[in-house]
Amino acid sequence: MKFVVRACVAALVITALSVAAIMPIRSQDYPARAVEMIVPFAAGGGSELLARVLSDGLTRRLGQPFVVLNRPGANTNLGTLSAVRSKPDGYTLLIASVGLAANPSLYKKLAFDPQSDLEPITLIANSPTVLAVPLSLPVKTLSELITYVKARPGELNYASYGVGSGPHLATELFQGKTGTKMVHVPYGGGGPAAVGAMTGQVQALFSSVLPVLGMIHGEKLRAIAIAADRRSELLPDVPTFLESGLDYRTGTWFGLLAPAKTPPEIIVTLHQASTSILRDAGVRAKIIEQGAEVVASSPAELRTFIREETRRLADVIRRSNIQLD
Repeated sequence: MKFVVRACVAALVITALSVAAIMPIRSQDYPARAVEMIVPFAAGGGSELLARVLSDGLTRRLGQPFVVLNRPGANTNLGTLSAVRSKPDGYTLLIASVGLAANPSLYKKLAFDPQSDLEPITLIANSPTVLAVPLSLPVKTLSELITYVKARPGELNYASYGVGSGPHLATELFQGKTGTKMVHVPYGGGGPAAVGAMTGQVQALFSSVLPVLGMIHGEKLRAIAIAADRRSELLPDVPTFLESGLDYRTGTWFGLLAPAKTPPEIIVTLHQASTSILRDAGVRAKIIEQGAEVVASSPAELRTFIREETRRLADVIRRSNIQLD
């Protein structure tokens, strides 16, 4: 009898251990292992730099590695889809940007819905768009540039990082507001596009600050205006478009999201940790050095922002007749 009892007890213990092994880790124990942060861009861009700043802080604060993974392709759709299809347990996160809001209008069909398939955590930062031109272009102000382009419809070129990219949409928005017309020349990224502008292959580049900052400071590119509510700390001598007489505000934003149905308590943990990191003076200084401004929004604010950004870009894309396969 004792043998039978011992055997039953042993079986119960083994069963309990087996169940514990396959049960998901409780949300209050999160994180208990490494977390992947998917960046849907090639290595070296502004989104990766911000992701690494945030991942370093989360690693220190939450005690587990937050690992940045670059998964570029299809105007951010490949990396985004990878995140959407991941288990909603907090161990896969996404660094999203303009493509998340633009792609529903750029593509006839998406394999996911940005509004319902992702759970917002925080809007990390915004990087306002700066308009840069070659030094050889005989313009120094926004009004001079608009007059110069209008006198040469379709004769001048502008650069972007690719069809449907932030600079492409920013330029189309500008042309719609000013009645100007330039020819689109897509490059493979911010660096090549900046070189194209510096060498005069193109006559205008609407870029986030970081790719052109060194060239502007080195007097190899001329900054005409910045599309923000106030001047940039990195470019204090560059007026805003508003100062120059044009109501034009746009930029590149970066948000942190998780797959839909991620437990609310995990979202709260990630939001509290992320915003605390972003408000740190040292982290804020690093982000400013990248030409961006810290936002650190609530999840609800990010959801509203993405919805409004999707509507705004849909109008630009429709009027410009931009379509991707």
